[in-house]
Amino acid sequence: MERLDKVLANLGYGSRKDVKKIIKSGAVEVDNVIVKDNNMQIDPYKSIVKVDGEEISYKKYIYLMMNKPDGVISATFDDYEKTVIDLLGEEHKAFEPFPVGRLDKDTVGLLLLTNDGDLNHRLISPKWHVDKIYYAKINAPLNEEDVKAFEEGIVLDDGYKCMPGKLEIIKSDENESEVKVTIQEGKYHQVKRMFESLEKKVVYLKRLTFGGLNLDENLDEGRYRELTDMEISFLKNICKMN
Repeated sequence: MERLDKVLANLGYGSRKDVKKIIKSGAVEVDNVIVKDNNMQIDPYKSIVKVDGEEISYKKYIYLMMNKPDGVISATFDDYEKTVIDLLGEEHKAFEPFPVGRLDKDTVGLLLLTNDGDLNHRLISPKWHVDKIYYAKINAPLNEEDVKAFEEGIVLDDGYKCMPGKLEIIKSDENESEVKVTIQEGKYHQVKRMFESLEKKVVYLKRLTFGGLNLDENLDEGRYRELTDMEISFLKNICKMN
């Protein structure tokens, strides 16, 4: 059971104060009866709730896929920088989602956001071996020794040894390389630091895949969409939540 005002606030009808005014105005019906008590307890999955005659569809959790743009940080709030939450519409901000892991400010690509804390934890925990695949441009040539170094586990500048990763060289010349990198961890600046350990620098980084879920090619940078039921089930399945 949930308080009526909380249900409506979660669905983006405004703050608790705003919702209270809406309820007091007589604009809300529960099971075809006008309700003016914002403290009323309802089952949002079973009760028929209408606002201004329009029936609402309740959901507790929200799951979003964003094509994160350059220059935006993966945080819920910041005093100085634009965050990925700032890119959401009010109807989605109302659910108070948070990024699943992080992408660096200058890294673009697939970022998941949700208010499902259990799924978030499992997706970012190395315990569940969730692959994250990146496309990167490197400022130097790469060879099979670099591929082997990834397979054996790169040692970062702080002495931490990464779990084995996969480095696929798409093309390489004397000035630049294009690669795909697969890792299962999410250490701070991890991909960049892995290449720095090989005395090379990442000049462009884009996440393509998270847990087998590919970035929607129809999403321009800065755009997002809700995951489909099939995509949500897929993510939960790889984390053994189904």
